[in-house]
Amino acid sequence: MEERHLGRSGLLVSRLGLGTMTWGQDTEPDEAAAQLTAFVDAGGTLVDTADVYSEGDSERILGHLLREVVDRDSIVLATKAAIRPDGRYDGSRRHLLAALDASLERLDVDNVDLWQLHVYDPSTPLEETLSAADEAVSSGRTRYVGVSNYAGWQLAKAAAWQSAWPGRAPIVSAQMEYSLLRRDIEREVLPAALDAGVGVLPCSPLGRGVLTGKYRTGIPADSRAAAPHLSEFVQPYLDEECGRIVESVVTAAEGLGVSPLSVALAWVRDRPGVVAPIVGARTVAQLEQVLRSDALTLPQEIREALDDVSDMSASHP
Repeated sequence: MEERHLGRSGLLVSRLGLGTMTWGQDTEPDEAAAQLTAFVDAGGTLVDTADVYSEGDSERILGHLLREVVDRDSIVLATKAAIRPDGRYDGSRRHLLAALDASLERLDVDNVDLWQLHVYDPSTPLEETLSAADEAVSSGRTRYVGVSNYAGWQLAKAAAWQSAWPGRAPIVSAQMEYSLLRRDIEREVLPAALDAGVGVLPCSPLGRGVLTGKYRTGIPADSRAAAPHLSEFVQPYLDEECGRIVESVVTAAEGLGVSPLSVALAWVRDRPGVVAPIVGARTVAQLEQVLRSDALTLPQEIREALDDVSDMSASHP
């Protein structure tokens, strides 16, 4: 699998990342082991988790697999902090550094490669939040820092603050939802990332699974939309406008002789500023389909057609 630099840093990561949000809830440890093995065997390196995923079980499972299944040094390990277990945002220095220490304990590692500030906390001064990132790097608990779910101005402010003084840890990545069904980061977040040299890590690059085409004729019983705890996550992308985009993806896939998944993933993977879409799979079979799709590069005319059909300007200011 091709590798790309994460932003302006020297860190190389695979151009697809493995997401672990469902590990410990919808994905059992044995299935997680099979996914991680398949991912690494395909040349994947970037593995993403967070302290709140499955109440910490995602990190615990990943930590076990790094001891028993794959070599820790074979992956670029990324996690996040800034959300309390009760859902409150907390970007305070106290919470962030304690959360990082707890993540390292669950992962059973001395450090992570990428530590991401999961959300922007408006109740904490940004300079305090970023001081925790500096401490995390200077103490050796992480090698790089990034942000997640930051608005464009928040990302620009954080990146500018960190670059304003020698010795501060630069912001190297921004993880944001981005797909043919969710292009709003192109208004401000993506331009800010490009200007600051921050690499974008799209999450939900398959439109929460909708761009695979599985919901064209209904809701499969084994799908996320059928699961009580995930149905609200998928439902916003089951409207008529999204359906029109899905049909265009299906048409392009049929013309190329590939799956809709391959088309949707190739589109977002090769957008300006994007380093590595983060793909989460419920089963190893689903992940293997994603990994097989990595070879596809969309012809320019198909890329432009998909740009047009998913253009935000027709329905958004």
